Amino acid sequence: MPLTDRIRAQAAALGFDLVGVSPAAPVPTFDRYREWLARGYHGDMAYLSRVDRVARRGDPTRILPGVCSVVSVGLNYYPGSLPPEVADDPARGRFSRYAWGGDYHDLILPRLKRLAEFIIAESGGEGEYRAYVDTGPVLERAYAAQAGLGFIGKSTNLINPRFGPWLFLGEILLTVELEPTPPPPLPSCGNCRRCLDACPTGALTAPYLLDARRCLSYLTIEARGAIPIELRPRLGNRVYGCDVCLEVCPWSRFARPTDEDALRPSSPEEAAPPLVELMRLDEAAFRQRYRGTPIYRLKRRGLLRNVAVALGNWGDPAAIPALTAALHDPEPLIREHAAWALAQIGAGRR
Repeated sequence: MPLTDRIRAQAAALGFDLVGVSPAAPVPTFDRYREWLARGYHGDMAYLSRVDRVARRGDPTRILPGVCSVVSVGLNYYPGSLPPEVADDPARGRFSRYAWGGDYHDLILPRLKRLAEFIIAESGGEGEYRAYVDTGPVLERAYAAQAGLGFIGKSTNLINPRFGPWLFLGEILLTVELEPTPPPPLPSCGNCRRCLDACPTGALTAPYLLDARRCLSYLTIEARGAIPIELRPRLGNRVYGCDVCLEVCPWSRFARPTDEDALRPSSPEEAAPPLVELMRLDEAAFRQRYRGTPIYRLKRRGLLRNVAVALGNWGDPAAIPALTAALHDPEPLIREHAAWALAQIGAGRR
């Protein structure tokens, strides 16, 4: 069996849904990445524009000297949908589907390392590697597209015809020379612009161009300070991320639930808990509840900032006691957003 086929078989045995190989050469879209940074569209994510990190994204040999190949993998994380009575309840917080279960880094990275060690062993036992799950200086969607895992859509997400846009990506940089897997004929977005039209904040300023500063995923996860007042009503009851551009994508009709139990919620209520309940979380309760999940990296101050905005958007007086208590929270960020929410509820009652 050719090595590429053995790699495919091993990747499948490890639970990956997609795998492909591309040369470890600078990606053709690197100049577009530089232009994106020059526009300031990365917002407060200063690590993206650091000179050393930009250089490494442009030249993988700066990450791993002697690198020859990039192995890209994809893992379907689509957990399905919530019952309408839960999903449509404005008193519940909405979390991006990728955060309904456990932390995907803990799931994927050990498997990537096992795959890398398998490849090195099958190639004669010599070689080095670096493995990343969205934390390394690698333009992962570009390499995944080159390896045939899918095409990059107007939403800037990688889209696979079998799984839609619901994919976690991982990469292995190897000093082993592997035969590339040429991309199969893939479709494109054509004239479709559903993601652009549906984006709650207009963050998709043009096809294939995202202004992260307006993206609800950025605002609720990556942004560390106050959420701009003019954008707060656009959050609705979203408290962690946003799936709108994924949900409206026509390719999502092919999505099927993941086989990974760890990526599914223990119950519908756990995926969309009551906002008032979240607003009452102290530090110990937050850690106990969200340790081992993607939400943990947001920290309590970030989550309760978002929850306060969602309660203000809900506008129900039932939220007043929890928000009033939050006015005395030791975190200024929480206090400020709780005061805004109370003002919203008060304005709605007049």
